[in-house]
Amino acid sequence: MINIHPTAIVHPKAELGEGVVIGPYVIIEENVIIGDYTRIDAFAQIKSYTKIGKENHIFSYAYIGGAPQDLKYKGGPTRLEIGDKNIIREYVTIHRGTEEGGEITKVGSNCLIMAYAHIAHDCIIGNRVIMANAATLGGHVIVEDNAVIGGLSAVHQFVRIGKFAYIGGMTGVSQDVPPYTLIAGERGKMYGLNIIGLKRNGFTEKQLERLKKAYRILWRSGLTREEAIKKIFEEIGDYPEINYLIEFVRKSQRGIVPAFRKK
Repeated sequence: MINIHPTAIVHPKAELGEGVVIGPYVIIEENVIIGDYTRIDAFAQIKSYTKIGKENHIFSYAYIGGAPQDLKYKGGPTRLEIGDKNIIREYVTIHRGTEEGGEITKVGSNCLIMAYAHIAHDCIIGNRVIMANAATLGGHVIVEDNAVIGGLSAVHQFVRIGKFAYIGGMTGVSQDVPPYTLIAGERGKMYGLNIIGLKRNGFTEKQLERLKKAYRILWRSGLTREEAIKKIFEEIGDYPEINYLIEFVRKSQRGIVPAFRKK
């Protein structure tokens, strides 16, 4: 059973799964795949070369799968893929990839993308990510699982945001955001760990203590990066959350957001 409002325009070659609901004045173009029980509300547009998974809810006036806002884009059939059980609110824009950027934009599953948020070309968004109202991602941004991006925040292109990071509202982010950290300010700086978020996601007291100590060594000790990493392994040891943090820091291409320091 597919429920398509009579005012909607659905291309005959679009593929709609079981139980899909298409609201009034929706436009769905060719080469679109929509999974079972996904709902598209009034006036939303789903552009060509977009694949949407199951049980998503896309609200009114969202613009999904549009052409990249990139002068390098040559008009090719690049793609957008969206996972399952996402909530994509009013006026959200998500653009396809570019030929030079991997040809695909991806959004995982169980994400909440609030009104007016923007996901640019070639971004890779993990699972359970929250983007608050009018949060904006430049092209090629990676947002890993369980990260939160506050309202009216802007993330520079090619930035990577680690798991469980929390970016406060109205924050400008131009460098990589380490996992587990709390970022805020007009030009984003680290203000310690995202303790509340980590507790909500089941981190134990022992894990939190290890991460607190690693944070102090990396960003409060005055040691060089390699000296700090060596000290972390000597004093804390080999644990998954520590290994992931160290790997993230070592692989950073844009540099790490600086830690806040009192003047």
